[in-house]
Amino acid sequence: MVDKQLQCPRSVWRNPVHFLAFGFGSGCGPVAPGTWGTLVAVPLFMLMSSLSWPLYMGITVGLFAMGVWLCGRTARDLGVHDHPGIVWDEIVGYLLTMSFAPSGLVWVGLGFVFFRLFDIVKPWPIRRLDQEMPGGLGIMLDDVLAGAYGALALWGLATLLHYF
Repeated sequence: MVDKQLQCPRSVWRNPVHFLAFGFGSGCGPVAPGTWGTLVAVPLFMLMSSLSWPLYMGITVGLFAMGVWLCGRTARDLGVHDHPGIVWDEIVGYLLTMSFAPSGLVWVGLGFVFFRLFDIVKPWPIRRLDQEMPGGLGIMLDDVLAGAYGALALWGLATLLHYF
């Protein structure tokens, strides 16, 4: 028997809101939908990386606000609070991780690893937000916090490497 939560709803391919919330369909990957969703964020980051920092952050905040609505609406339509395939939050979380990253492909990869690590492990208070915050805001906030942890980890590593 297949868990209904893990199935990719047909509405993802028919409803543009669901399609976006599912990370352009990447959340329908056969395993680890959060990882697939984060992979979608990598080329988006590469496109945005040449922007000024205020513009980059403005777009990221806009994508967050959009995500609160997209994810909340999709979760409500599907009747599942945080369907594993809803990965818009991973996209925004990764963009936040990369907001202070040095340039270079190594940092793109390290940001991916740090973000996924914090998103999967969910250190305090990420797990609590994930479990207790309802709606689209709850879906988005745990990944934004994982993104902030990832950004701090990248900044810390870059600082250490600068001095040693």
